[in-house]
Amino acid sequence: MLKVSNLTSGYGKSQVLNGLNFEVNAGEIVTLIGANGAGKTTTLKTLCGVIAATQGKVEFEGQDLTNREPYDIVDAGITMIPEGRQLFPHFTVRDNLLMGSYKRAARPIVERKLDEVLRIFPRVKERLNQYAGSLSGGEQQMVAIARGMMADPKLLVFDEPSLGLSPLLVQQMFDIIRDVTSHGVTVLLVEQNVFRTLRLADRGYVLENGAIVRTGTGAELLSDPHVKKAYLGH
Repeated sequence: MLKVSNLTSGYGKSQVLNGLNFEVNAGEIVTLIGANGAGKTTTLKTLCGVIAATQGKVEFEGQDLTNREPYDIVDAGITMIPEGRQLFPHFTVRDNLLMGSYKRAARPIVERKLDEVLRIFPRVKERLNQYAGSLSGGEQQMVAIARGMMADPKLLVFDEPSLGLSPLLVQQMFDIIRDVTSHGVTVLLVEQNVFRTLRLADRGYVLENGAIVRTGTGAELLSDPHVKKAYLGH
């Protein structure tokens, strides 16, 4: 579904990604793991058109999306759930969800998608008429994911979805991500909780200094000595 080839990007004169290569197949949960500063968020922002690639190619379902505008990338079927949720705090939950259906193809099916996401997120349904800024962190994260699903994406890109959540809510968040894939959505995940992420993921890539240094199934990476030492504290 997604193929990234020799991708290079960064900020100004500072190059962060150094010829990145990875793939995501339809129906998979694929994770990028790495230390802070390894280039994980930069990778996601480059995929989504927020940062320009200086070299390489991003293909999605055979279509070249390299350096396309973010709204074109959303239209193609990629939606990002950003770190920190980035809701509209003074809008109601309902209005935040409707903002997610701004994509042209999603507008005719907005009521169907709203019904679907509210079945997945009953807590969000209970909060529909509250201001998003009044919700707890966990509830806001649910709204952010639900808003992303309102765009009817083929690929959901998560950037640190469990950041700032309590341990109980972290487990709930991983359950939600697994549930999302059961609705036909493919997932690319960046997440600080490496152990839980690799248990969830079909495949993973280890990113260090802007380059892929390891790849394998989630189980393979969990048992990899380098991963255990660098990211699991073993």
